Amino acid sequence: MRDLQRNRLALSTVVTTLIILVVSVLLAGVVSYFAINVTSTRVQEESVHLTKQHVWHDGDSSSQAAFLMINTGGRDLVIDKISVRGQESEWTNVYYNITSTSIAADLPYNATLSDGGTITIGTGFIFSNTTTDITVKSGFSIIVYITSPDSISVNDIGLTVGMTVHTSQAMYYKECNVEATE
Repeated sequence: MRDLQRNRLALSTVVTTLIILVVSVLLAGVVSYFAINVTSTRVQEESVHLTKQHVWHDGDSSSQAAFLMINTGGRDLVIDKISVRGQESEWTNVYYNITSTSIAADLPYNATLSDGGTITIGTGFIFSNTTTDITVKSGFSIIVYITSPDSISVNDIGLTVGMTVHTSQAMYYKECNVEATE
């Protein structure tokens, strides 16, 4: 018993064990904090609600498509491409309005789409033409009209067609029936 009390190494072994234990607990805490931080910053992903989609044909030679897209996610999104029935729409045929107001009314057919033209959907919205990708901020909505979407003919009235919106991270697909204009 006397040898243990006079042995200086006995105390240092206990202290060394405690130091190793404390360091390992701190290291585990730092790794957990890092993992939580990385996970929480990646949670803000793209989230989109696509609604009020329509495809119209006038019975002669003109067709039109429209939809409302709401960016409900935590980050901005970039619309890369819009396709109707699998055919990409040219940007010169795409007219849009980005708004922060909510839109309750349905989207009407408009035979006179033009750059700077106004469409009344509850209130008047001024539409712009684009030649490149469209950016939509988080929390904003975009109303999109497409003139003459490819491969829509008079024989398609009453049939279901799909519309796909391609963003930088995902594809959003919705189906709707081709309607005749009034």
